[in-house]
Amino acid sequence: MTALDTLPPWLVVPVALLLVLGSTLTLLGAFGLVHLKSFYDRLHAPTLGTSWGTAAVLLASTLAWSWGQDRVFVHELVIGIFVLVTTPVTLMLLGRAALQRDRAAGNLKDVGQKSAESWQNDK
Repeated sequence: MTALDTLPPWLVVPVALLLVLGSTLTLLGAFGLVHLKSFYDRLHAPTLGTSWGTAAVLLASTLAWSWGQDRVFVHELVIGIFVLVTTPVTLMLLGRAALQRDRAAGNLKDVGQKSAESWQNDK
């Protein structure tokens, strides 16, 4: 018998819901990364999937293992905080670097204008 076999039903339901929510958000982030067309459009999808998807999975893991082991697993909270802080900052810096590169090359007048034009062309 493992520690997960001793989880009460009132705790299994939120853990399962958090796991499904986290995996769904991560899947949506991966789907958006693959299917969106421009680099600038692709920046938001992985941030959503990584940040909120990871947070939901780590929260579910913390709930389940804290009940089973009779102690709080702080290292999972630390991992979650680092993921929630570093992912948006990293993608923001990638976006700024790409914007600077495109402006220096003369490929981009305004990000909003290019995004609106690409949206109109897709119709």
